Amino acid sequence: MLTFESSGSFSNIESFLKNASKRNILSLLEGYGSQGVAALSVATPADSGLTAASWNFEVEEVKGSYTITWTNSNVVNGVPIAIILQYGHGTGTGGYVEGRDYINPVMKPIFDKIEADVWKAVTSG
Repeated sequence: MLTFESSGSFSNIESFLKNASKRNILSLLEGYGSQGVAALSVATPADSGLTAASWNFEVEEVKGSYTITWTNSNVVNGVPIAIILQYGHGTGTGGYVEGRDYINPVMKPIFDKIEADVWKAVTSG
């Protein structure tokens, strides 16, 4: 029979482990943020190339919840060009330009990897 006894607090080690876990998750998300930017840049329909070159990402942690957001800064007259390429838009002459789903197909594998790696990070202790 093996018995352990301890006295005092484990707050220092708990704090250390929590911070180490947080760094792992943030590091994972930063890496996937960059992968997403690269994938979106390659997949973006390119007339001028400006929209493809305008992808970026942000990673945030608020109260233990993590968010990764991909953004595109190419906005013309208040219109986000990446969005109208994705979903389509009306023209000034009454026509319609159909959108092309270029975001979802390239991001799905990245989302799947994020899910698997973050799950592994939070369950491996």
